[in-house]
Formats: sequence, structure tokens, C-alpha cells
Amino acid sequence: MVLTSLQPFEQQAEIPLITRLCSELEAVPKPLLTEIRQAARSSAVHRRYMQLPCMQSIECGHRGVGRQLSRHFRVIAWNLERCLDVSASAVLLRQYNPDIVLLSEMDNGMARTQQRHTTQALAQELGMYYLYGVEFLELDLGSEIERKLATDNFNRQGWHGNAILSKVPFKSAAMLRFDDHGHWFGGQKVGEHFGEARIGGRMALLAEVATAQGNLLLVSTHLESNVNQDTAYRERQMLTLAQACRQFKPDLPVIIGGDLNTGNNLADGLDHRAEPLFASMEQLGYHWQANPDGVTTHHSRITLRQQRQQKLDWFCAKQIRCSHSEILSAFAPDGTPLSDHEPILADWVYPKRET
Repeated sequence: MVLTSLQPFEQQAEIPLITRLCSELEAVPKPLLTEIRQAARSSAVHRRYMQLPCMQSIECGHRGVGRQLSRHFRVIAWNLERCLDVSASAVLLRQYNPDIVLLSEMDNGMARTQQRHTTQALAQELGMYYLYGVEFLELDLGSEIERKLATDNFNRQGWHGNAILSKVPFKSAAMLRFDDHGHWFGGQKVGEHFGEARIGGRMALLAEVATAQGNLLLVSTHLESNVNQDTAYRERQMLTLAQACRQFKPDLPVIIGGDLNTGNNLADGLDHRAEPLFASMEQLGYHWQANPDGVTTHHSRITLRQQRQQKLDWFCAKQIRCSHSEILSAFAPDGTPLSDHEPILADWVYPKRET
């Protein structure tokens, strides 16, 4: 099930969460993919295609090295911008030895990344468990730059999504879809036109893992970039996510990490500080203490950010303390950018059990 609209937080009833796990997502048959490309671009049509099995399941796979995290553990959140170079990304992550990695913009079966299941490949290189959920079913090969990177003229799967890697197994998992109205499918930005033809919408993956002191809820999310100056849009997404966390695992400490797109597509002169989501989450008991000063974006092989660097990537947490945080470099040793986003790192201390 999916949300039919992005309602104000206080008006939400119980939020539909996707909890079906599978070892491999179901591919979209070619005749159906042709039908989708030729279909009328409307919200009603889009909602029908949101019921595809690949949009209503979470893929879970591979093996880690432990059964539970220690009380002190490390989390990295990274928008890997397609994950063009799995091996170099694994080398970078391995330097910092994270227990958990929260990922967004991960390709699966896209020509621009040589049809690789980049999450699965990265998990294999790091020796970690993974969860993967589809944010978008891409209906073409991407931007002009991405087409030049493509080795084929088709996408084997066409999936682009979020992931969580973990050294320890997942005890439970869920996926939250923030909307199903399909403005990306219809080519409509809230009032404007934009390019990419896609089925899907922004989402979050929620995963429960065990620590030596108790269980923990981890969230990898990616908020909307195209909001047409509406600063309340991403606030509503975060408040919906907070409600989903409370509904799914009401008593657990929570760590949310990802690309919140704060300040993106706002009027000139406005940046992340114009977003009301920060104060709204604090009112619900969350904190933003694991975020050092500094921007988190730069140019890459795909994205040319010549002038405006932004702070888009954040940790937001509840009932758990951060002992150290930093913004890492997303450049390989030879100077090649692995993403247009820097990874963010935070060390956490799980609260001691009361005796």
C-alpha cells in the first residue's frame, strides 16, 4: 500500500508500511514496460503502476560477520549518485570501517552503471547484509551525461533506490513511500516542468538491528528535491517519517540518515536554514547533534555544481547520543569524484540499560 497524498502530520491516520521481504525483486516484464511508457501520464495511472511487485517489496540479502552491534558503533550515510564505481566506493568505506551504511541513489540494472546491482555488489565487497528498496523505476537511460556512460541502449531492470548495509542481520524491516501521485511520471514539478520519466516517489527504508544494550531503528531516506519553493513539503515528509518510526517500532532509539535535499530549489539566497523540518523534528524529541558544519555537495562525473555548494545530507536521531561526527571526502585517491555528495559519518553510543 502507498500513501495517496502527503497530508499534514497531525492529520495522518495509521501509515501504510511495506514489509514484504524477498531475496530478489521481481522484474517488470518487457510488454508491461512498453505499456507503461505509452500510458497516459496521470496520477490515477501512476497509482496503478505503483502496485508493481518491485515497488511493493524490499530485497534482503548476503551475510555479515556478527550477530549484534556493540554499544559503540559507527554509521555512514551517503548519497552515492548511482554508484558509478562500486570497488572504489568500497575502498573508501572500508577505510572508516562502518557498522552500518545508509545509502541513497543506488542503481540496479541501469545501463549507466553497466546493469550492475550496485547495492548487492557493494555489500559483497564489504561483507555486509543489505536491504534494497526501489525509489524509482526509470523509463529511460537518464541524462545526456549518463547516456554517454551507458554500455547498452536499454536498462535490464531500470531501478534506482535506497539501501541499508549492516554488519549484523536485520531483525525486521519496512519501507515508507511518502507519496504515489507521480509528479515525476507526469513530468510535473509542483507547478513546473522537469525531465525524468519515472514510476515512483521518495521513500525511506526502516530496519531494526540488535546491539549489546538493546535494539535500534535505522532509517535511510531521500526527501524530495523538486518542491517549487514549498519549504513545508519536506517538513511534511519528515513528520510522516517520524510517525512511521513511532508506529513501526515505538520504543526504540532511532537514527535517520540521508539526503534531505534541504535548501534545494528554494529561492535565491535561501539555504537549509530556511527549512522548518529542523525545528519540527526537535519538537518531537529528535536532535541534529551529529552534524558538523560544512557543505556536503560538489561537482561529480554526472553533476556539474560550479557555484552553489549545499548542505543536503544529515543525521537526525532520538534517544541516542553521538560521540563524534565528520564530513568525509567523496573523492578517490586519483581525484575522481565517486558522487556529488560527501559521505557523513557519526559514532554513536547506545544508552545503558537501567539495572
